[in-house]
Order: sequence, then structure tokens, then C-alpha cells
Amino acid sequence: MKLSKAAFLDLASIYRDDLDLTALKNSVPEWLWFDNISEPELMDVLAEVDVVVSNKVFLGEEQLRKAKRLKLVCIAATGTNNIDLKVADELGITVRNVRAYATASVVQHVFTLLLSLVTRIDEYRLAVQRGKWSSSEYFSLLDFPIHELQGKTLGIVGYGELGKAVAKVASAFGMNVLVAKRNPEDERSERVNLVELLEKVDVLSLHCPLNEGTRGLIGQGELALMKCDAVLINTARGGLVDERALLEALENKKLGGAGIDVIEQEPPASDSLLLQANLSNLIITPHIAWASVESRQRLIDGVAENISALAAS
Repeated sequence: MKLSKAAFLDLASIYRDDLDLTALKNSVPEWLWFDNISEPELMDVLAEVDVVVSNKVFLGEEQLRKAKRLKLVCIAATGTNNIDLKVADELGITVRNVRAYATASVVQHVFTLLLSLVTRIDEYRLAVQRGKWSSSEYFSLLDFPIHELQGKTLGIVGYGELGKAVAKVASAFGMNVLVAKRNPEDERSERVNLVELLEKVDVLSLHCPLNEGTRGLIGQGELALMKCDAVLINTARGGLVDERALLEALENKKLGGAGIDVIEQEPPASDSLLLQANLSNLIITPHIAWASVESRQRLIDGVAENISALAAS
């Protein structure tokens, strides 16, 4: 299939002059590059390209029907929720995403958050900066209790590519792993229902998609089932967790800690409840679990492979 012109709609959401774009540039003769395309620009560009690459730019029915030449939409991500797949299929537009590119990066981030919480890294770092170690009469500070992962129980909700990879690393730390049932009808003996899992775990890590069945999955009732010193890690989607309920649990010491890389509104409002909270047991990172240089390079290369595969067909 001949592909002569392509547009990358939101390159700056992935690229900061730190990746090799050679394979992508060579996949189509002519490229239009946008850091973050505006809506007026989008409608004009769609009418003149064969290929569109989008990370988060929404392409709905109105946009796709304008794209008379469009043959391929490459999603520079795994999720496909920003594309109207039904309309694309009706119009004969191929849609391709990139899977499993961020596994190593996400797993690393899960344990970065978890280890930071259980070793109280931020608190000890600040204590050193404030001179508490220098003024101590002992060789070490023991101001904040540190806990080991060995022997603790990790509960995983969402046992796909990422959940399985997290479980593998957890086992290397000597943790016991429990996996939540996908639904009440799941009869697999190695799975447990969510209520039982929440009651048993020392660490809960979320890796499931956000949909109508999982929105608000972890709310006030679910948090109340967990141990008061348990830790919640969320690198999946913000909407899985009731943010107000999480904040109340942390403030009232009904939960030991939380490390979250995603929140419901991204980018967050300046008055976000979670961002305004000044809690030592809450770590928030700005949706970067996926974003190692190596991961983003695999993503770019995966997009290039998808384009080249269609061009060769």
C-alpha cells in the first residue's frame, strides 16, 4: 500500500530531543510534525495525509470522516480509547497500537514507589538535609520505621502483561502474591475474590483497565477492608480509585501509604485534593511510569514498524 504523507499530532507528549526518530522518519516519505496540534489545524491536516500518529489526540467520527485520504491511524500508546474504532472500521481505516513497550519501565516504577514508601526515603532524605543526622549522637537515624518486603503479601488487580511482570519481581523480593478474580464467575483456583484479597494484602497494586466495570473500583468500602498499614500502588488509571476516600484513609491512618502515578484528571487542576495534601505517606508522580527513555524508544520504533508493515502489504 502506498503511503506518501504522514502527520504526528502530539510528538511533544513523547519526545524531548532524547530519542532516535530515524526509523519513523524513513517509514513515510513526507512528514508533518506537531508538538500538540490545535483543533483547527487538525481538521485541515486530516484531509491531506495517509497516516496519522496520535498519542492522546482524539479522533472521533467528525474527524475521521474528514480524513478522505487516511489509511492508517497509529496510536503511540497501548490504549485505543481516543479513537472511534467503529467509525474507523466502517471507513476502512486501519488502527494500530503498540503493546508491551512499557513493561520494564512500569514495573520499575511500581517498585520505586513501593520501596520509597516502606523505606521512608523522602523523610530520611529531608532529615539529612535539615541537619538531623549531623546533630545526632548516634551513627544512624531511626526516626522512621523501615519495613521489608520479604514475607509480605502483594495483591494484584489486573493480571495481564504488567501484572504478571510485577508478580515476578515481587517473588524475587520474597513476597507472596495474590491475584484478584476478574469477575465472580472466575473459577481459577489461583485467583481470589477482591474482598478476600483486600483483607489479606500488605500491598495492593492496580494494573487493570479503566472502564464502566472498574471505575471507582477502590473506594471507601474497599479501603476499609485493608490493613491499616497496607500500601496502595496505582500506575494504571486514576479513575480506578476514589481520590477523596483515599485521602481520608491516609489522613486518618486507616491506610499505611499510597504511591500513585495517575489521577482522575490529567493534567490535574491546581486545587486537586491529592496535590494539595501534605502527607508523608503519599507519593504522587506525574504519569511517568511508562516514560523511561528506553520505553519511549520502543514505542517510537513500534509505531514505525506498524507503518512499514501496512506499506508492505
